[in-house]
Amino acid sequence: MNSTLEQLKTRFTQALVLAFGSHFTQTDPMVVPASNPKFGDYQSNVSLSLAKQLGQSPRVIAEQIVKHLDVTDICQIPTIAGPGFINLTLEAEYLTKQLNTIQTDPRLGLERAKHPQRVIVDFSSPNIAKEMHVGHLRSTIIGDSIARILEFQGHDVLRLNHVGDWGTQFGMLITYLREAYPLALTTADVLDLGDLVTFYRQAKQRFDNDEEFRETSRHEVVKLQAGAEDSHRAWRLLCEQSRREFQVIYDLLDIQLTERGESFYNPLLPKVVQDLEKLGLLEEDNGANCVFLEGFTNKQGQPLPLIVQKSDGGYNYATTDLAALRYRIHQDEAERIIYVTDGGQANHFAQVFQVAQRSGWLIDNVEVLHIPFGLVQGENGKKLKTRSGETVKLRDLLDEAIACARADMEARLKEEEREETEQFIAHVAQVVGLSAVKYADLSQNRTSNYIFSYKKMLTLQGNTAPYMLYAYARIQSISRKGNIDLEQLGGDAKILLQEDAELILGKHLLQLGEVLHDMEQDLLPNRLCQYLYELSQKFNRFFEQCPVLKTEEPQRTSRLGLCNLTARTLKLGLSLLGIQVLERM
Repeated sequence: MNSTLEQLKTRFTQALVLAFGSHFTQTDPMVVPASNPKFGDYQSNVSLSLAKQLGQSPRVIAEQIVKHLDVTDICQIPTIAGPGFINLTLEAEYLTKQLNTIQTDPRLGLERAKHPQRVIVDFSSPNIAKEMHVGHLRSTIIGDSIARILEFQGHDVLRLNHVGDWGTQFGMLITYLREAYPLALTTADVLDLGDLVTFYRQAKQRFDNDEEFRETSRHEVVKLQAGAEDSHRAWRLLCEQSRREFQVIYDLLDIQLTERGESFYNPLLPKVVQDLEKLGLLEEDNGANCVFLEGFTNKQGQPLPLIVQKSDGGYNYATTDLAALRYRIHQDEAERIIYVTDGGQANHFAQVFQVAQRSGWLIDNVEVLHIPFGLVQGENGKKLKTRSGETVKLRDLLDEAIACARADMEARLKEEEREETEQFIAHVAQVVGLSAVKYADLSQNRTSNYIFSYKKMLTLQGNTAPYMLYAYARIQSISRKGNIDLEQLGGDAKILLQEDAELILGKHLLQLGEVLHDMEQDLLPNRLCQYLYELSQKFNRFFEQCPVLKTEEPQRTSRLGLCNLTARTLKLGLSLLGIQVLERM
């Protein structure tokens, strides 16, 4: 079912053609949701943008558009305000018809993409032999939400985890473990990941200060790249152990990923350099093979090179990312490739994309996007760290969120003198705690830094996950209290919109498709969060002003239908954010 906005745009385009000619078929009708309810539900200021082109006043143009505008089945008579704004107010009859249609549709009337694409979303990407920390939180949560939304829209999405599982750090770690704990290189799980991280730090210290150790480590990398059996077995054990630890967190957060680490592209790196050389893009700079970039300069104002092969013959992140991009375009046949990483990598990706463009590897029908995000900060406004100054481990952060949610819940149960089973308390605490962390992140504009606060994210008031979960649970309580299966109402629940609170809620329920359409392009999950927050607010207002179970028919069934549509919309919207609902809280 086409959204109301899409229908209105089509009608406006038809009116423009009838009023001013067929060459206005491609003109943007500039129909948008009204900025203020006093202007109606939708408005267009297209007449202002056409004044110069048509040589007429905007108001005269608006009058001609309205004269040819056929929206009687959707809106009340359009009005013209100010210099030429066209305001539209939806008819209650249209709203009820739309709502009664979508309540029998499993997808709530939401259309799939007209032109489905093969999309790759590259997100999370932790490093082997290191624990996932708070820095991986945003990439993992934002990337998962983007993937969920695109999948729901009907796109073919490949979720890739580009883990750091190759390079100098492995030569360094394997060399150190040969001395300090050789059993870890031949036997699985003799160390936990925390111990492995400690050994990694010690190895890094040796690497930085001991020239002999550094040379041995580099030789170990050469052995690994050459496929030496002992080195490769050690590397494989380290990867498998880290992978299992990562999976614990992914399972906790309900994240699905296909791992394809840096090592996957290692055999392709020499060809990247060879092909760049054939194309005449490579230049030598201090022994390294580079591509000098357009529009990028160093501190001295000189052209900045992107190194693709170091002076010692080794490769780096840029080489791997170029090989990955080529593979994703030519082998995976991706039409849209989305990289979800912190904003600090913006220049790196701009440089890689430029080289891919100039080399002809990045073809016209492929869109590549870097989706940047800001930092997670502590309540002091600085980068979130432990009291000892170390980076917060992601597992610790999630466990603490669950513990805080449990403490809040136990305090509430005690206050209400209500008893629940341990199983119920544990389940609700886990869902609320993890949902609160996800929602607090996703509700921010992803490009901004945000303050991490358990207290704020767990409150039952305001733009938080618990507020949304409570609105859903409140609807389920209506179902239990009335002994009614809302899902069985179906087409029998004819919705009637008579009270203002009903109209306001009904209008908002029909706007989800417009939100998802915008998100498909701008990839900003906070848009969906804001929609769901406003939906919860409008439902709570409806609940307070419009009795459901105690009212007479046909209003009673109508309002039950509105409740059910709200619950289904909340459940769907939250699922697209990776958040599970609760029947009771």
